[in-house]
Amino acid sequence: MCRLAKLTVLLLFVSCGTVNVRYDYEKSTNFSNYNTYNYYADLDTGMSDFDTKRLLAVLDATLREKGMLLSEEPDFYINIKSTVFEAPQNSAVGVGLGGTGRNVGGGVSVGIPVGGSKIQREIQFDFVDNQKDALFWQASSVSNFREKTTPDEKERQLKEVVNKVLAKYPPKIRR
Repeated sequence: MCRLAKLTVLLLFVSCGTVNVRYDYEKSTNFSNYNTYNYYADLDTGMSDFDTKRLLAVLDATLREKGMLLSEEPDFYINIKSTVFEAPQNSAVGVGLGGTGRNVGGGVSVGIPVGGSKIQREIQFDFVDNQKDALFWQASSVSNFREKTTPDEKERQLKEVVNKVLAKYPPKIRR
């Protein structure tokens, strides 16, 4: 019984920290042409100033690890948008009552939501070719979000998002 309880707690902990990422890109793109980047001057991430600074620092470090450089005359620009939303409830427990007898029937069913509402944050990353002014790569992440966390925890969460988002950049194009 103790093992089952520990396993359940572990699964709940792991499932709460999940970052889901969707990618899209222009299939004809030669990603080796993109070695320098910068951010749009009018970048408005939708996050607090502190979270924006944290996100850009993590993004810069990760792109540097991939061999890319921040430049005043970049090959591509990065735009970032973030929204926070309440995730719809998808699990409920049904309670039903019913009875029959002498040609009389009836029933009542009530859906009771399990767990509280979850706040999630979507962060969209757009990579736009500087010469063509055209989007060539895009990633969108969705993860759980808690407003009241420590600065260290916020940085850890943003690192997790950026690592997952850039894990498949540049994409391996199969021909």
